[in-house]
Amino acid sequence: MPDVTQTFIDRGDLAHLALFLWATSSSGLLVWALKELAAANRRFDHFVNEITRLNQVFRDHS
Repeated sequence: MPDVTQTFIDRGDLAHLALFLWATSSSGLLVWALKELAAANRRFDHFVNEITRLNQVFRDHS
C-alpha cells in the first residue's frame, strides 16, 4: 500500500487518492448499514411471528 500512496504523491494526484479513500469508506459504510438493516428486519419478522404464535395459543386456549 505505501508504494501505491507514493505513486499518487509523486504524480500529484492526492485529490484522486483522497476521493478513492472516501468512496471506499463510504461504500463500506453502506454495506455495513444494509447488513444491519437486514438483520433488524429479520429480528422484527421473528418478533411478529412470535406474537402471532402467542395469539394463536391464546385463541386456541379460550
